[in-house]
Amino acid sequence: MVEAKVGIIGGSGLYQIEGMTEAREIRVKTPFGDPSDAITLGKLEGVQVAFLPRHGRGHLISPSELPAKANIYAMKTLGVEYILSVATVGSLQEKIRPLDIVIPDQIIDRTFLRDNTFFGKGIVGHVAFADPFCPVLGDVLYDSARELEIRAHDGSICIVMEGPQFSTRAESELYRSWGAHVIYMTGLPEAKLAREAEICYATMAVVTDYDCWKETYEVVSVDMVVDNLRRGVENIKRILKHAITHLPKARNCICASALKNAIITSPELIPEQVKKDLAPIIGKYVK
Repeated sequence: MVEAKVGIIGGSGLYQIEGMTEAREIRVKTPFGDPSDAITLGKLEGVQVAFLPRHGRGHLISPSELPAKANIYAMKTLGVEYILSVATVGSLQEKIRPLDIVIPDQIIDRTFLRDNTFFGKGIVGHVAFADPFCPVLGDVLYDSARELEIRAHDGSICIVMEGPQFSTRAESELYRSWGAHVIYMTGLPEAKLAREAEICYATMAVVTDYDCWKETYEVVSVDMVVDNLRRGVENIKRILKHAITHLPKARNCICASALKNAIITSPELIPEQVKKDLAPIIGKYVK
């Protein structure tokens, strides 16, 4: 049964969304453990949504410890087709200022501790990931920001770093030399797992600092991030409420059929337990 077609994963500072009606909390069990927290189901602007605080309420889970597979799997089992991810980022470019909103379209992966696929243990799949964020969903977010007259940047390259420490100056300058625009810790493996689950996924990020490359700007600290996040999160909520009412009626993007022709393993050789565990994800291709 479809509980919600729209999922919202809240990042730092966004642990709940005011204005949800008919709200109820559910705990979803998955083969990959428990999600970060209870998922709140309800209506936002008349749209049925599933909201999950990525780090848990109270910010209990470090980026490297996030149960991303459980989070995405839970969204899939609830019928979610669109995930709007909220994050905080550091800017690597002068033109992208603190409190701006960024909707990235490319990723450079600098993580190394995270399990980033549903495949393995007897099943092999290779999904295309040239465009890591759903272009259609990204356009909806950017258009919403423009209509609301909120300063936003479209088409940015983001670095996803392991953390939890912030960058060194040398690293920050290296990423700038690569042409990257922003840096954060939570875009992966979410984007990869969402693609494998055939869920449209896009990130909307509020810029909280200039990382540490800009010597005339205060060096990034938790206090700075939290202060700017508090000021920027209201714009995030406004964009979310606008965007969910402007999603396409039907999905014709690359995400909706990402697994078509991606599973290489012969169906008869896939272990039955793996088939059972991954049924919500691979069920329409593997019986």
